[in-house]
Amino acid sequence: MRFTEFNFHPSLLEGIEASNYETATPVQEQVIPPILDGKDIIASAQTGTGKTAAFLLPLMNRLMESRNDNSVSAMVLVPTRELAIQIGKTLEGLSYFTDISSIAVYGGNDGDNFVNEKKAMRNGVDIIVCTPGRMIAHLNMGYVPLQGLQFLVLDEADRMLDMGFVDDINKIISFLPATRQSLLFSATMPHKIRQLARNILKDPVEINIAISKPPEKIVQRAFIVYETQKPELIKYLLRNTPFKRVVIFCSRKQNVRDLTRELKKAQFNAGEMHSNLEQLQREEILAQFVQGQVPILVATDILSRGIDIDTIDLVINYDVPNDGEDYVHRIGRTARAEADGVAFTLVSEKEINRFAGIETLLEKEVEKGVVPEEFGETPVYAPRRHSRNRGGGRGYGNRYGGGNGKKKFYKHKKK
Repeated sequence: MRFTEFNFHPSLLEGIEASNYETATPVQEQVIPPILDGKDIIASAQTGTGKTAAFLLPLMNRLMESRNDNSVSAMVLVPTRELAIQIGKTLEGLSYFTDISSIAVYGGNDGDNFVNEKKAMRNGVDIIVCTPGRMIAHLNMGYVPLQGLQFLVLDEADRMLDMGFVDDINKIISFLPATRQSLLFSATMPHKIRQLARNILKDPVEINIAISKPPEKIVQRAFIVYETQKPELIKYLLRNTPFKRVVIFCSRKQNVRDLTRELKKAQFNAGEMHSNLEQLQREEILAQFVQGQVPILVATDILSRGIDIDTIDLVINYDVPNDGEDYVHRIGRTARAEADGVAFTLVSEKEINRFAGIETLLEKEVEKGVVPEEFGETPVYAPRRHSRNRGGGRGYGNRYGGGNGKKKFYKHKKK
């Protein structure tokens, strides 16, 4: 389902397109309609399934229809400052072409930030994304206008309860108007979450999203490299991996254009696919790809869903996808029908934690491929979720990626 099918406000659609959102994930398909209908929600959805946009987009769309100018209109409660910052940035991007105002409110910063937060809230900022402790500090001072609040979102509710925030959450809720729309998202649904939901939700719609898993027959491999090493590694992989048809996924249209140009310079027969092309152009390049006239297709996620081609034997993620669902859909373009398939992912130093999050969702550690010695030093694969330094760099290439491993990066199975 495409985002244009939700009948969002045109200004919001501009922000959606600018953020490179094209096709809704399963959680977005299921959550957005009932939120637009004014229903309370309790959703079991893990980080990485697209749930942030699932609640932000309908919330913003409803605020564009009706809001209170002299009051905070929506509050998003999150367990950590990192998540508050992340959601705040997503919100800024999606709301760029609208007149919706927002602020991220969290502890651990200086006094100037507290003053700025106070000023924004006193003026009636539309959306607050906040951590419980910091929000209570402001509420205790009595200047936060909440009389017109329409929406409350609890994101990663299970983490907040695990971190001991249950009393803080209940105290914050005591400041809010009883008539509001409430949305609760949690990766797990233990008894204490059900009890919290009963206290704050009214006749909620219950949604359970289990992330799909890629077929076991897909050989998955990740290469840990610096961003600047990616174009040359792509060329190396294409020269040294047997394939008939390959799709290279990029997260941004500009990356699609730049990489296609690089490949053509290197004498690769490559085409590009993204939403800036006219429908006839897309159909033409897709037909050439299916017929084998153009064996390499560089594409955005426009090609990751709803395209049924059984003859793709190699998928390469030039960029790490934004979430686990996108990863599954991308690599699922290969190993279709009875065929085998290979999926490579290039992970830059800034994408390591995102890829580790995808591994967590998959409940599987993706094998790290060896980057040839000629590429020089590569980053260490040490995501924050690991308690000790694991892999990467020289000498660790055989298992955790990077460095000057001597083994071949992929041994293709002969048929």
